[in-house]
Order: sequence, then C-alpha cells, then structure tokens
Amino acid sequence: NMPEVTPICRFGRKALPFSLKGTDEQFYSLDNIKRANGILIMFICNHCPYVKGVIKRLVNDVTKIQKHDIGCVAIMSNDTEKYPEDSFDNMKIFSEKNNFTFPYLYDSTQEVAKAYGAVCTPDFFGFNKKLELQYRGRLDNAGISNEPVKNKELFEAMIQIADNDFGPKEQKPSMGCSIKWR
Repeated sequence: NMPEVTPICRFGRKALPFSLKGTDEQFYSLDNIKRANGILIMFICNHCPYVKGVIKRLVNDVTKIQKHDIGCVAIMSNDTEKYPEDSFDNMKIFSEKNNFTFPYLYDSTQEVAKAYGAVCTPDFFGFNKKLELQYRGRLDNAGISNEPVKNKELFEAMIQIADNDFGPKEQKPSMGCSIKWR
C-alpha cells in the first residue's frame, strides 16, 4: 500500500462551512471553531500508522498553536464499516487517550472530506483570519521515521499565518494512508 501524498497548497481557497458531531456529543461548525487568527483543520483517523506515529507530537504542537488564537479541529472521515477501529466510540477513546485539546468530529457522510479535497490521514489545512488557505503541508520533517525533529513545519507555518496572513511559499506535502472512501 503506497502512501498518499497531499497536493500542493491552493493559496487563497476559502474554508467551507460544515456542521459535525464531536466526540463530546456537541455539534461544531466552521464559525464556532475559527478564532481571531484563523483555523487549522486536520483530517485524521484512529487506525492509520501515520497518524499513530505522529499523534503525540501533533497534539503537543496543536496545543501550542491554539495559544496563538487559532482555532483547531480534527475530522475523521473514513468508512467505519470497513475500518471499525475508526468508529465514533473508538474516536472517543483515541481522543481521550491522546489528550486532544481540540474537537474531534465525525464526518459520517464523507461530505466534508470531499468538499475540502482531503486525500490522506493526516491531511492539514491551515487558513488565515480571512479563512483563506495558506498551508497544506506536513507536520514536521520526522513524520513516522525515527529521525529527530528539526523543522516543526505545521507549527511554524500557523504562527507565520497568525502574524502576517501568509503561509510559507515552500511547503512539503503531508504523507499518510488514503482516506477510506465508501
């Protein structure tokens, strides 16, 4: 199974509205997650080795990103019939076990992943305060390898976007398991 790789960033593309149920049984929308300096939307899941391999660093970096008044949210869009490990109940367990500081939403119809053009887990979409896409890269240089983290690319990009509305021109694609479409 070859990993999927995210396409290059379509700078300026607008964030699309959504309303999805979170693991806390509350509904969340684009409007109630976004903050003064933008929003980070992450497509992840519970079972994927790429997500499992980075989840501790991801939660750590996202918790720091949130301190810069950027709204953060994770969305799970996989087919849970074929991948029961990604079920809503398992999402609750996964988010608790990994101390998520952000809502974890279930895209049961897969409509949100399709609208955003998500291709893999993890897939990151970083938007500025005008809700224009400015980042579609990876978490960091290490990924699921054992190499040391030198470049916290997602964190640095989101801070740059919070400061001046523009993400870095050069972005390295995120790599992961393909989204499991129905």
